[in-house]
Amino acid sequence: MKKLGIIGCGWLGSHIAEHFADRYEIYATTTTETKLNDLRSRGYHAFLMKFPDEFNADTEIWEAAADLDAVIIAVPFSGLRGTKIPMTGKRQNLLTFIGDFRGQVFYTSSTGIYPDARQEYTESDQPATEVESENFILNRFPQANILRLGGLMGGERLLKNYHISGLDQPVNHIHYTDICSVIEKMLEHKVESQVYNIVAPLHPSKEEVINAQKGLSCTGERIAGGRIISPEKLITELNFEFRYPDPRCFHLQEK
Repeated sequence: MKKLGIIGCGWLGSHIAEHFADRYEIYATTTTETKLNDLRSRGYHAFLMKFPDEFNADTEIWEAAADLDAVIIAVPFSGLRGTKIPMTGKRQNLLTFIGDFRGQVFYTSSTGIYPDARQEYTESDQPATEVESENFILNRFPQANILRLGGLMGGERLLKNYHISGLDQPVNHIHYTDICSVIEKMLEHKVESQVYNIVAPLHPSKEEVINAQKGLSCTGERIAGGRIISPEKLITELNFEFRYPDPRCFHLQEK
């Protein structure tokens, strides 16, 4: 059985682990003892690991990494809308931990790296080499795939559960099931050194999404245009079909 490493087994990392657990041995890191015990109870090889903002000279190389087929990094290293945050030490701690890994690498970035302007954005609008929070990974692991994730949704994460402003604005959301499916396809095809926007192809307004989740009709209007993140490259290059293309239906999760 192949071995998959997940660094940062939080909400998303846990869903990814569950998705692959029947085909891969899961090696996962977490920051809390409680989660450590939970991961081990699921049969995963779990490790307690934190990445402090300050450089830690005592950070050791993850010995398990040498035996892994792929590593997914699900730890945030950037701010909203690409805000520059002094994370040099935190990043170095991560790089030290992974060591000289040569397998497939997946780095979960965010569509937040795109400006907050009313236009459609593609991957070429913000090359990863020019995005500080992505380039530090590529400098060490040129084979890394950069996954620019939209707003993480699915399961208990529904827009109606949050205090939301700008109801007329379009959403750029993604269901966690589709994130797992993208990674699965990239693993199967041994994809490396790619940057993909992973966002559902439909972009209803926030009000449309919330009202659909509440079983109500939408009476508001959408703004003309809006900030739209395009997943066209993903769809075209990977021939990818979304299981949840419409954020208005994320709550209607298939069993």
